[in-house]
Amino acid sequence: MSAGLSPDPAREAGKLMHGQRGKLEKALFLLCALIPCLGASIPACAQDANESSPSAALSAILAAACRRNAEIFARYLPGDNATAYRGLSATLKTELMKRMVPLADAGKPLHSSSAEGTPVLRCDSPAETIELRLGAERVQKNLAFVPMKVTDGGSTTIGLVREDGGWRLLSVGLVLLDVSALSVEWEAQQVEAREARVIAALRQLAEAVSTYRKAFGRLPDVLAQLGSTPNEGASPEAAKLVDDQLAAGTKFDYQFRYRVFPGPSGTPDGFDLAATPVEYGRSGQRSFFLDASGILRGGDKKGAVATNADPRVEERRRRSSQ
Repeated sequence: MSAGLSPDPAREAGKLMHGQRGKLEKALFLLCALIPCLGASIPACAQDANESSPSAALSAILAAACRRNAEIFARYLPGDNATAYRGLSATLKTELMKRMVPLADAGKPLHSSSAEGTPVLRCDSPAETIELRLGAERVQKNLAFVPMKVTDGGSTTIGLVREDGGWRLLSVGLVLLDVSALSVEWEAQQVEAREARVIAALRQLAEAVSTYRKAFGRLPDVLAQLGSTPNEGASPEAAKLVDDQLAAGTKFDYQFRYRVFPGPSGTPDGFDLAATPVEYGRSGQRSFFLDASGILRGGDKKGAVATNADPRVEERRRRSSQ
């Protein structure tokens, strides 16, 4: 072979190194793309919400709900529902996902198939596990219906609609999903539940004041005296009758007020309690008033403090017991 045709060793080595570097870069790219999916099945990584089948889309919806991943869950909601969902508080976002996967805490989704070849999703949370079995899907043009059975629970049918190249959550059972309407309903339920806890806290405080009086022969001067001091026994300054939040005067997003009134001798002889929402409308709507008579009063005071001149409040527990 002539010298003019002899290969240049340095050039050949450079080509080899360049080729190996290209292969290494491709391998690293594939590895980086796969890292988020390690330990999960394909449906768990399909986050573009463009699954070709309704069952695959529903599996991805359930996996997102299991993880309590609101961002991915929102991708599987159609149009206005997706917009409304993204505007919800974190608590209400989780509430909707709990309707799909009824567990108290977030879990890890594990995908498998039934003997019939239909998807099965198991959601493992720290405290409990649930299994969701999907049945044979029925597709009618742009609509699809997928039966779903919950282990140790009931069964329902999930409706999906084709939108933007993928399947979106349309209905649960016979109820069309309307996130805006649900958010109003849930907000009202949360306010009602919070107000019930506030009423219970007022009665707990009233009972604690009475207990304090019997134990120490006088009324406490401030709510803080009903609380506790670390590593010390009960005393007039720390009676250990209520938790520290309540003793500090703020709990359940309500502000608690305590007042004492002098008797004929000039010493404190009477008391009253009031609870007012910290942020009217969000924390709660009603203000409450309770004194030694045990009669609860209050109403929607637009954030103002309730008084003994307000109407009597009928408590649900008391009505149900009659």
